[in-house]
Amino acid sequence: MLRRMTSTKKTDTSAQEEVAVMKPREKRVFALENFELKETLGTGTFGRVRLTNCNIDNKHYALKMLKKVDILRLKQVDHIKSEVRILSMIEHPFIVNMAGHFQNDQALFMVIEYVQGGELYSHLRREVRFSDDKSKYYAAEIVLAFSYLHGLKVIYRDLKPENLLITASGHVKITDFGFAKIVEDRTWTLCGTPEYLAPEIIQSKGHGKSVDWWALGVLIYEMLAGYPPFYDESPFGIYQKILAGRVEYPRHIDPKAKDCIKKLLAQDRTKRLGCIKGGAVSVKNHKWFAKLDWNAAFSCTIPPPFKPEIAGDSDTTHFDDYPDSEETVNPEISDHDKAQFDEFDAF
Repeated sequence: MLRRMTSTKKTDTSAQEEVAVMKPREKRVFALENFELKETLGTGTFGRVRLTNCNIDNKHYALKMLKKVDILRLKQVDHIKSEVRILSMIEHPFIVNMAGHFQNDQALFMVIEYVQGGELYSHLRREVRFSDDKSKYYAAEIVLAFSYLHGLKVIYRDLKPENLLITASGHVKITDFGFAKIVEDRTWTLCGTPEYLAPEIIQSKGHGKSVDWWALGVLIYEMLAGYPPFYDESPFGIYQKILAGRVEYPRHIDPKAKDCIKKLLAQDRTKRLGCIKGGAVSVKNHKWFAKLDWNAAFSCTIPPPFKPEIAGDSDTTHFDDYPDSEETVNPEISDHDKAQFDEFDAF
């Protein structure tokens, strides 16, 4: 199965206005000359992510490099600003944390912790499907990350196996906060990956943290079945199936897991697990997680079901190979356009 495309349509611009509820971490100062650029780990609309070695602390980081000319062309300044601001203020064991950020005339740079184990997507495709215990392990760590984010009024909005990385010690980390947003009540942005969109996003009813719990239900199903619950050749066909709400469950899925998925995939978000009284606690208290020690899960003391083979801090064998980028001269941007990036230095 090919990697799923994520929709990039975003229409509201209020994300960056409410992040003051979070306390910024101590700011680290970096510059491009601090980094030795190594292999490419991934590519995207605005640039690429490179493995680097930092001469300040001799650590390896993933350096996300975003071209300003492309950010401006696609009118994504506010959304990149929101991503950087949110990542500057959050820190969690199951989130890929940002060590710092900086910029020059041509690009923005985000210094992200390097997670050597690669995407959960790759491991799932290789194994076809995960066991009940393995799926539960990863789901629990995501529940803890969502509980943390939602407590800060952050909704993530892009959960899928491609955006989950496995650490050398076998834990899961959420990456790519391009669609994350601070939401007090609801937002009306259309964004996400078709197979993982909640009904309220498709119907433009306005949405909040409920969409993350729906996506968790889709992920648990995909981990256990090996394919998502709603699939079609076209996005429109996927949307029709999501709104119809009919899900067929393979016989091998445990009844408790099935019940958890069904309650996360409740069409009525007021009855959806995670949205009912107790919020994230209602998910933690579900019978599928009955034997799980949540304190041990948070402290990473439960032995992981799988540890990727890692040769060292700079090992990239769990990532796809990408051709080296061609060195090109980026077009100059005007002083007015440059000024749009001034606020990044304050984060």
